[in-house]
This record gives sequence, structure tokens and C-alpha cells, in this order.
Amino acid sequence: MSNKIQTLSGYIHEYQKSVQDPDNFWGRIADSFYWHKKWDQVVDWNFEKPDVKWFVNGKLNITENLLEKHLFLLGDKPAIIWEPNDPEEAVRTITYRELYEMVCQFANAMKAQGVEKGDRVIIYMPMVPEAAVAMLACARIGAVHSVVFAGFSAKSLADRIEDCEAKMVLTSDGNFRGEKKIAVKNVVDEALENTNSVEKVIVLKRTGQEVTMKNGRDIWWSDAIEGVSKENKAEVMDSEDMLFILYTSGSTGKPKGVVHTCGGYMVYTTYSFQNVFQYNSGDVYWCTADIGWITGHSYIVYGPLLAGATTLMFEGVPTYPNPGRFWDICDKHQVNQFYTAPTAIRALQVFGTEPLEPYKLDSLKVIGSVGEPINEEAWHWYHDHVGKGRCPIVDTWWQTETGGIMVSPIAGVTPTKPSYATLPLPGVQLAILDNEGKELKGNSVEGNLCVKFPWPSILRTTYGDHERCRQTYFSSFKGYYFTG
Repeated sequence: MSNKIQTLSGYIHEYQKSVQDPDNFWGRIADSFYWHKKWDQVVDWNFEKPDVKWFVNGKLNITENLLEKHLFLLGDKPAIIWEPNDPEEAVRTITYRELYEMVCQFANAMKAQGVEKGDRVIIYMPMVPEAAVAMLACARIGAVHSVVFAGFSAKSLADRIEDCEAKMVLTSDGNFRGEKKIAVKNVVDEALENTNSVEKVIVLKRTGQEVTMKNGRDIWWSDAIEGVSKENKAEVMDSEDMLFILYTSGSTGKPKGVVHTCGGYMVYTTYSFQNVFQYNSGDVYWCTADIGWITGHSYIVYGPLLAGATTLMFEGVPTYPNPGRFWDICDKHQVNQFYTAPTAIRALQVFGTEPLEPYKLDSLKVIGSVGEPINEEAWHWYHDHVGKGRCPIVDTWWQTETGGIMVSPIAGVTPTKPSYATLPLPGVQLAILDNEGKELKGNSVEGNLCVKFPWPSILRTTYGDHERCRQTYFSSFKGYYFTG
């Protein structure tokens, strides 16, 4: 049974069901996944503590739903298409079967290096398929991954390693970014001078630049997987076990480790991906984000792969070797859904429409925007010149803390309006409150955007500091999650 909404009346019907009977609504959607043990209760929540649990006592492994589940029917289908920084370098295409073997092998390699269920692993890597493999291998053995954007400083990296007491760091010798070659391993070495929890560092060869390997601590990725079995039995996880920590820069200067858990995150990212982008089997989907951000987690790796999609990963930047690079990739790989940030759109708008002229862009069906509000001028430029006036724009509003898209048009279903994110997805119960916490009704009101009922991918806590989570998100308006 498909959980895909296809008409506006269908959206209204699904939304009403999700509000009137959330247990039945989300229980039905969760039923389409593979569970070792079904849940005892769909949701148990209290926004004052806060304490939220989804699919209580359900047992699963997210990677079985992303790998084993697809092997029989989609084994030979491309799971990841990787486009390198340099357009002259070969593209890599990894099928679901190959991805399964890579993840199992690296999961075994990590275990051989001493990583166990519950250990925290930092991933500080370029946009290469191995970065996604690393995330999934952690999830497979029950280790908690924390991806740090590989452009952050040694101090930022050290702060995150220290906060989660990471046992392992996964990194590369270097990173290509446009014309630049960045010495990633040197940053890791500097960060580790000021931390003492890390026991092992696994280093992927990417740029071939000279690096220092510390004896007993550092190991090359190729050596770590050599001769290692490509079969691995996934760890059975509780629905509420930690899947990952993703740090946002906190207002106090100390980074906030936003915690997401296995079951609810799996269900919500898949559901939101399928609906917002209206993905169909055989489509090629491309989100231009970095996996260091929540967008990369939810809509490059987990959401698309759980849905059995072909997801494109791009290592480079939009202007290298020229400002037509995005459009070249869209034509080259016949991209159907394209999801990028308003910052990128505005940066490309500066070059005018000339860089677009050599490209057809006729494979595009849906174009999307993420990361910040899109201004009207950029919306029109994107709609007219990239989408050729025929592709709906999904202008998505959400946060690291929400785990998945909260407010967005459903492509081809919801009427759109430039610079408006339109309507909440099913299950998302929004409220606008005045400063006293009174709910404001009607269309022309202005106030504080809050959520009055949990959705499956809501953050559960901030790592190691639950009080900070309560203060930041749940203390401003009693009984509400404050998006502020």
C-alpha cells in the first residue's frame, strides 16, 4: 500500500486523519517497514519534561530497511551516483547490492577496531560515497554517528569530540573543493592534541597528499577493510536507541548535540521524502547539501535510500569549473528532483542565464529549496530559468531539531506561492502563539510558531544535557515545542 499523497483532497483527508488519530495514522505508515518486534504503543509523550517516545519497545535496525529490504527487487539498481569535484574524474555508481556489501564490510572493520554498540563515532569526511557508508555502518552496529562538516576548524572538531566522548574518528587524507585541496587529516591531528577519548582514526585516501599516520592509532581505510567479510548481521536496536548526534552551534558557544533516535526518524524521513518530492521508481534525485548538515542526513542518505531511491552525491561546488556545473550534472545524470539552498540559487543568479543556455534541464520534474527562506526574486528566477516554468518548487521549512521537513508544498499537489512554505505535512500540528502563550487563530496573525503535538522525528534531547533541551525548546510556552 502506498503512503503517497496524490491530490489536494487526499492531502486534506490524510492531514485530518493524522490530527484526529495520530496512533492509527503513524502506525499504518510504520507497518510498511521491517521490525524485529512490533511496538507496544505508537507514541508516549510529555512536552513539559520533555519526554517523547515513538513506537515504544519496537525493535529494528534502520539499515535492514535500507539494504536487505531492497536487495531482492532493487539489488542492481543504482543507490548512489557520485559526481566528483573534478568533472574529468570518473563518476562512481554504487548499486544497492554493492552498498550492502560496503556497509557490512566497513561495519565489521569498525568492530574489529573496537567499536561497540553505543560508542560514539565522529565522521569528518569529504562528500564521497564512503561518508554515507560510514554513517550506515555505524547504524548497523548500533554505534552513534556524529558527522562534522569537513570545513570546520580543529577547535570546533575538538569541542564535538569532547562533548560526545567519541571513541573513533573517520576521516580522509584531504578534500577537494573547487580548485582547493584541503588538508583534512591535519585538522583531525590538531583536534586530537586536545582530546583524549579517541582510540582509533581510520583514514580514507582521497587526494593522495602527504599525511602523518600515528602508530597504533591511525589506520588506512583500505587496510582496515582488507580481507574483511562482506556479511554482517545487523544489531537489533530499540526504536528509541540513539541513531546520531548532530551538533548545532549553541548560543552559549558550546555546541548543542541534537539527538535523533532510530524508529521515528526512519518512519518520518521516508514518509516526508516520498511525499514532498513525489519520488517515483526510476527517478534520479539530487540534493546538493553536504552530509555534515541535517539536510544531508535526512535527504541525501536516510530518506532516499529507505525509499529505494537513486540519490546523487556531489563532491564539488556550484561554480567549479564554471557556474554551469549544477546544470551540467542535471543533464548528464538526467536528474528528476533537484533540491538546493537559496544561497546557491542567489550565487548562481549573479551570473545571469547565460550559464544555463547550453543545458536542456528537460528531465527535471521537481525543484526544491532548503536552509533558509527563499526571497521572491530568487524564487521566480529558479522557477522560470531552472524549472522552465513547469516544475513545482517545494520550498521546505524545517530544522536540525525536527529531523525532517515540517512545512512544504507536496510537489504537484499543493498550490504554491513565491516565498511561502505553504502547508504543514500530515502529523505536524502547528500553532501561532502570542507572547503570553495564547493561540492566535486566523490568517493575518503574527506571533511565535510552535508545535503542539510530537511528530516521529522530533529531537529527543541534547546530548549529555537534557535540561538544555528543555530550556531551549520547551520552556518558552508550556506544553509546546517552540521553533524560535
